[in-house]
Amino acid sequence: MTATVSRPAGRTAAIRVLALACALAAAGCGSNKTEALNPNASAERLYSDAKAEMNAGNWEQAIKTLERVEGRGAGTLLAQQALLDTAYAQWRSGERAQALASVERFIKLNPSSPALDYALYLRGVINFNDDIGVMGTLAGQDLSERDQKASRDAHQAFKQLVEQFPDSQYAADARIRMDYIVNSLASYEVHVARYYFLRGAYVAAVNRAQQAVVDFQGAPATEEALFIMVQGYDRLGLDTLRDDADRVFQKSFPNSKLPQTGIRKTSKAWWHVWN
Repeated sequence: MTATVSRPAGRTAAIRVLALACALAAAGCGSNKTEALNPNASAERLYSDAKAEMNAGNWEQAIKTLERVEGRGAGTLLAQQALLDTAYAQWRSGERAQALASVERFIKLNPSSPALDYALYLRGVINFNDDIGVMGTLAGQDLSERDQKASRDAHQAFKQLVEQFPDSQYAADARIRMDYIVNSLASYEVHVARYYFLRGAYVAAVNRAQQAVVDFQGAPATEEALFIMVQGYDRLGLDTLRDDADRVFQKSFPNSKLPQTGIRKTSKAWWHVWN
């Protein structure tokens, strides 16, 4: 019969703790190991390590390594790529402000870079995703106080991309996102106009509805915006303006159901802009 050797409980626990510590450290040690073994490692080797970290989702370690690549390869195309990758990794790790700062620095330093289209696209995506996330979680906030700056900044970045680089591989997706942003912003403005109207603030309601009509022509939400203008002017006793708005409304949306349903609160989340 073979004898089994049992380790003391304390020793076993210590071994397990050591093994766990090694496992946790292994996730972020790739590029550190490169520099430890070869402190003069080339920018290319460090960049390879950084890409491996990114592929593994180790964003913080990738950022540290990419910063070393940028410093070691200053003035090269590789350094430019490292800066863009840094911005991407910062965004993926939730560091939106840092990511935007990195993108802006790239655009300022490399206005003629062949990767400028991607930089503009990335700037748009960072703002786009951030604002959509906020929209989805703050539906209960006083919406008259909401700031749409991120959406507008995203739209501006995508617009610059498609105007300067209409044939870019990122242009098609940018156009889709621009349409979504326009509809989202218009829907937001109309939501606020409705918010004011239902509370009897008719001047504020008309102003916000008119802003939606002027700024977002063609967006689906302009149907309700025009109707709010008609109803708001009617409540204010401004018959001439009411009739003018109604003529535009009838001509633009002859089959609208709003005259029958009226302006009412909806259970649908305001930031769901698609019907």
